[in-house]
Amino acid sequence: MVAKKTASSSKESTYKIQNIVATTSLEKPVPLTKLARTQPNTEYNPETFPGLVLRIKEPKSAVLVFSSGNLVCTGTKSIAQVKQVIQEVIKQLKKINVKVTITPKITVQNIVASGTINLKLNLNFLALEMENTEYEPEQFPGLVYKIDEPNATFLLFSNGKLVCTGTKNKQQLEDSMKQLLKNVKKALKEYKK
Repeated sequence: MVAKKTASSSKESTYKIQNIVATTSLEKPVPLTKLARTQPNTEYNPETFPGLVLRIKEPKSAVLVFSSGNLVCTGTKSIAQVKQVIQEVIKQLKKINVKVTITPKITVQNIVASGTINLKLNLNFLALEMENTEYEPEQFPGLVYKIDEPNATFLLFSNGKLVCTGTKNKQQLEDSMKQLLKNVKKALKEYKK
Protein backbone atom coordinates (compact mmCIF):
# COMPACT_ATOMS: atom_id res chain seq x y z
CA MET A 1 0.00 0.00 0.00
CA VAL A 2 1.04 3.56 -0.64
CA ALA A 3 1.12 5.83 2.38
CA LYS A 4 -0.89 9.05 2.43
CA LYS A 5 2.21 11.17 2.03
CA THR A 6 2.67 11.85 -1.69
CA ALA A 7 5.87 13.87 -1.76
CA SER A 8 9.37 13.14 -0.62
CA SER A 9 12.52 15.16 -0.62
CA SER A 10 16.14 14.97 0.30
CA LYS A 11 19.00 17.24 -0.65
CA GLU A 12 19.70 15.03 -3.67
CA SER A 13 16.23 14.44 -5.08
CA THR A 14 12.53 15.23 -4.72
CA TYR A 15 9.40 13.67 -6.17
CA LYS A 16 5.65 14.08 -6.06
CA ILE A 17 3.04 11.49 -6.99
CA GLN A 18 0.99 12.75 -9.96
CA ASN A 19 -1.23 9.76 -10.75
CA ILE A 20 -2.09 6.34 -9.37
CA VAL A 21 -3.70 3.73 -11.61
CA ALA A 22 -5.56 1.13 -9.54
CA THR A 23 -7.93 -1.73 -10.30
CA THR A 24 -10.59 -3.53 -8.33
CA SER A 25 -13.61 -5.78 -8.80
CA LEU A 26 -17.06 -5.13 -7.35
CA GLU A 27 -17.84 -8.83 -7.95
CA LYS A 28 -21.23 -7.85 -9.42
CA PRO A 29 -22.34 -7.24 -13.01
CA VAL A 30 -23.02 -3.60 -13.88
CA PRO A 31 -25.68 -2.58 -16.45
CA LEU A 32 -23.58 -0.01 -18.32
CA THR A 33 -26.37 1.26 -20.59
CA LYS A 34 -28.58 1.98 -17.57
CA LEU A 35 -25.69 3.69 -15.77
CA ALA A 36 -24.97 5.84 -18.85
CA ARG A 37 -28.63 6.87 -19.16
CA THR A 38 -29.05 7.86 -15.53
CA GLN A 39 -25.68 9.45 -14.67
CA PRO A 40 -24.67 12.68 -16.46
CA ASN A 41 -20.96 12.26 -15.69
CA THR A 42 -20.50 9.23 -18.00
CA GLU A 43 -19.25 8.45 -21.49
CA TYR A 44 -20.26 5.15 -23.04
CA ASN A 45 -19.77 4.07 -26.63
CA PRO A 46 -19.81 0.26 -26.72
CA GLU A 47 -19.08 0.17 -30.48
CA THR A 48 -15.61 1.62 -29.89
CA PHE A 49 -14.78 0.54 -26.30
CA PRO A 50 -16.48 -1.99 -23.97
CA GLY A 51 -16.07 0.11 -20.82
CA LEU A 52 -17.95 3.13 -19.54
CA VAL A 53 -16.00 6.19 -18.39
CA LEU A 54 -17.35 7.61 -15.13
CA ARG A 55 -15.91 10.99 -14.17
CA ILE A 56 -15.69 11.85 -10.48
CA LYS A 57 -15.40 15.53 -9.52
CA GLU A 58 -13.84 15.18 -6.07
CA PRO A 59 -11.16 13.93 -5.99
CA LYS A 60 -10.92 14.61 -9.71
CA SER A 61 -10.56 11.24 -11.44
CA ALA A 62 -11.91 8.93 -14.11
CA VAL A 63 -13.03 5.36 -13.60
CA LEU A 64 -13.44 2.77 -16.33
CA VAL A 65 -16.43 0.63 -15.40
CA PHE A 66 -16.87 -2.71 -17.14
CA SER A 67 -20.06 -4.80 -17.25
CA SER A 68 -18.23 -7.52 -15.28
CA GLY A 69 -17.95 -5.14 -12.32
CA ASN A 70 -14.24 -4.56 -12.84
CA LEU A 71 -13.03 -0.98 -12.34
CA VAL A 72 -9.88 0.91 -13.38
CA CYS A 73 -9.36 4.14 -11.46
CA THR A 74 -7.01 6.88 -12.75
CA GLY A 75 -6.17 10.42 -11.78
CA THR A 76 -5.82 10.04 -8.02
CA LYS A 77 -2.69 10.94 -6.06
CA SER A 78 -3.05 8.64 -3.03
CA ILE A 79 -4.59 5.34 -1.94
CA ALA A 80 -6.97 7.30 0.30
CA GLN A 81 -8.24 9.10 -2.82
CA VAL A 82 -8.59 5.78 -4.69
CA LYS A 83 -10.76 4.45 -1.85
CA GLN A 84 -12.83 7.65 -1.88
CA VAL A 85 -13.41 7.33 -5.64
CA ILE A 86 -14.42 3.65 -5.39
CA GLN A 87 -16.94 4.57 -2.64
CA GLU A 88 -18.36 7.28 -4.92
CA VAL A 89 -18.75 4.73 -7.75
CA ILE A 90 -20.54 2.35 -5.35
CA LYS A 91 -22.84 5.22 -4.29
CA GLN A 92 -23.69 5.99 -7.93
CA LEU A 93 -24.33 2.31 -8.67
CA LYS A 94 -26.72 2.13 -5.71
CA LYS A 95 -28.88 4.72 -7.54
CA ILE A 96 -29.47 2.16 -10.30
CA ASN A 97 -30.09 -0.70 -7.81
CA VAL A 98 -26.66 -2.31 -8.01
CA LYS A 99 -25.85 -3.04 -4.39
CA VAL A 100 -22.21 -3.81 -3.73
CA THR A 101 -21.91 -5.88 -0.56
CA ILE A 102 -18.16 -6.46 -0.48
CA THR A 103 -15.27 -4.16 0.39
CA PRO A 104 -13.43 -4.07 -2.95
CA LYS A 105 -9.75 -5.09 -2.84
CA ILE A 106 -7.67 -2.36 -4.51
CA THR A 107 -4.58 -3.25 -6.52
CA VAL A 108 -2.19 -0.49 -7.57
CA GLN A 109 -1.03 -1.11 -11.14
CA ASN A 110 1.15 1.96 -11.69
CA ILE A 111 2.35 5.11 -9.97
CA VAL A 112 3.46 8.13 -11.99
CA ALA A 113 5.66 10.62 -10.15
CA SER A 114 7.48 13.74 -11.26
CA GLY A 115 10.52 15.19 -9.61
CA THR A 116 14.10 16.35 -9.84
CA ILE A 117 17.57 15.18 -9.04
CA ASN A 118 19.83 18.06 -8.13
CA LEU A 119 22.29 17.43 -10.94
CA LYS A 120 22.75 18.83 -14.44
CA LEU A 121 22.64 15.85 -16.75
CA ASN A 122 24.62 15.30 -19.93
CA LEU A 123 22.06 13.05 -21.62
CA ASN A 124 24.37 12.15 -24.54
CA PHE A 125 26.95 10.85 -22.08
CA LEU A 126 24.39 9.02 -19.92
CA ALA A 127 22.96 7.32 -23.01
CA LEU A 128 26.42 5.96 -23.82
CA GLU A 129 27.51 5.16 -20.27
CA MET A 130 24.36 3.61 -18.78
CA GLU A 131 22.59 0.41 -19.89
CA ASN A 132 18.87 0.27 -20.74
CA THR A 133 18.62 3.80 -22.14
CA GLU A 134 16.97 5.28 -25.22
CA TYR A 135 17.83 8.78 -26.33
CA GLU A 136 16.88 10.40 -29.62
CA PRO A 137 17.09 14.17 -29.05
CA GLU A 138 15.80 14.92 -32.58
CA GLN A 139 12.51 13.27 -31.64
CA PHE A 140 12.21 13.95 -27.89
CA PRO A 141 14.36 15.97 -25.46
CA GLY A 142 14.30 13.36 -22.69
CA LEU A 143 16.31 10.21 -22.11
CA VAL A 144 14.36 7.04 -21.31
CA TYR A 145 16.09 4.95 -18.64
CA LYS A 146 14.79 1.62 -17.33
CA ILE A 147 15.84 -0.15 -14.16
CA ASP A 148 14.90 -3.73 -13.27
CA GLU A 149 15.02 -3.72 -9.49
CA PRO A 150 12.60 -2.27 -8.59
CA ASN A 151 10.97 -2.19 -12.00
CA ALA A 152 10.71 1.47 -13.08
CA THR A 153 11.06 3.64 -16.15
CA PHE A 154 12.40 7.19 -15.96
CA LEU A 155 12.26 10.11 -18.34
CA LEU A 156 15.32 12.24 -17.58
CA PHE A 157 15.89 15.79 -18.77
CA SER A 158 19.18 17.72 -18.88
CA ASN A 159 18.01 20.15 -16.16
CA GLY A 160 17.59 17.26 -13.70
CA LYS A 161 13.79 17.07 -14.00
CA LEU A 162 12.32 13.58 -14.26
CA VAL A 163 9.19 11.48 -14.55
CA CYS A 164 9.05 7.99 -13.01
CA THR A 165 6.51 5.34 -13.96
CA GLY A 166 6.05 1.63 -13.33
CA THR A 167 6.28 1.37 -9.56
CA LYS A 168 3.37 -0.05 -7.57
CA ASN A 169 3.93 1.36 -4.07
CA LYS A 170 5.75 4.13 -2.24
CA GLN A 171 8.64 1.90 -1.17
CA GLN A 172 9.30 0.83 -4.77
CA LEU A 173 9.13 4.47 -5.85
CA GLU A 174 11.65 5.52 -3.19
CA ASP A 175 13.92 2.56 -3.95
CA SER A 176 13.85 3.31 -7.69
CA MET A 177 14.73 6.98 -7.03
CA LYS A 178 17.69 5.88 -4.88
CA GLN A 179 18.81 3.42 -7.56
CA LEU A 180 18.53 6.10 -10.25
CA LEU A 181 20.62 8.54 -8.22
CA LYS A 182 23.26 5.88 -7.51
CA ASN A 183 23.49 4.86 -11.19
CA VAL A 184 23.62 8.45 -12.48
CA LYS A 185 26.32 9.41 -9.96
CA LYS A 186 28.36 6.35 -10.94
CA ALA A 187 28.10 7.31 -14.63
CA LEU A 188 28.98 10.95 -13.89
CA LYS A 189 32.15 9.84 -12.06
CA GLU A 190 33.22 8.22 -15.34
CA TYR A 191 32.42 11.46 -17.17
CA LYS A 192 34.65 13.50 -14.86
CA LYS A 193 37.67 11.16 -15.33
